Amino acid sequence: MVATLPIAPTEAASTAQITMTAEAVDQLKRFLDEQGTPEAGLRVFVAPGGCSGLQYGMTVDEAAEDGDEVIETQGVRLMVDNFSAMYLQGAEIDYVNSLMGGGFTVRNPNAVASCACGHSFDTGGNAPTSQGCGCGH
Repeated sequence: MVATLPIAPTEAASTAQITMTAEAVDQLKRFLDEQGTPEAGLRVFVAPGGCSGLQYGMTVDEAAEDGDEVIETQGVRLMVDNFSAMYLQGAEIDYVNSLMGGGFTVRNPNAVASCACGHSFDTGGNAPTSQGCGCGH
């Protein structure tokens, strides 16, 4: 079972590894309990596309795949594939509430620019995959 989670805007921060804030951990635990999948984890990934060249994605996944980096923190698991790990090193997963609703966000120190919607970002070398902004910004 894979459930899609909302993604909130991105900000920059610096950390030593991929981490989660206490609020993100609490919200993820609550979500997993509500879905009846308390043993599942949060898969965080980066894919080519979006208006800035790369875009974030998050899903709930019951098991890690071969080659995944699994990070256990505060009783929850983060799963990151090798491609995504290159772009997410030092990132922090947070949960924010806004007028548009709550969602998980990635604070990524590797992003040199991001789209106004916060769903896509640029590390400085992904211009060939960037597209026009489809978020209305």
